[in-house]
Amino acid sequence: MGSDAVPRDQEVPLTALKDGETGIVVSINPGQGEGCRRGWGFEKRLMDMGLTPGAEVVMVKSAPFHGPLEIIVRGSRLALGRGMAERIFVVRKKRA
Repeated sequence: MGSDAVPRDQEVPLTALKDGETGIVVSINPGQGEGCRRGWGFEKRLMDMGLTPGAEVVMVKSAPFHGPLEIIVRGSRLALGRGMAERIFVVRKKRA
């Protein structure tokens, strides 16, 4: 494991971040099985929005009752459905 590698046990879904918390995107799980072709569209859509491995994400607001999330990535505010956000894995960034 290199110095930049992140232990798998430190990865959490984007939905695990609390309001105001920052994370670094480490991986995206597009889905399995029959949805494989749709998985590429899912990944491409996220990349087009700036959600790529290494991108810093700030959780602005997590709506109650499994509602959407509001995040800031690369200077833009985005709203993501919880199902989509659960497939984006981040590592919490330590506060300075």
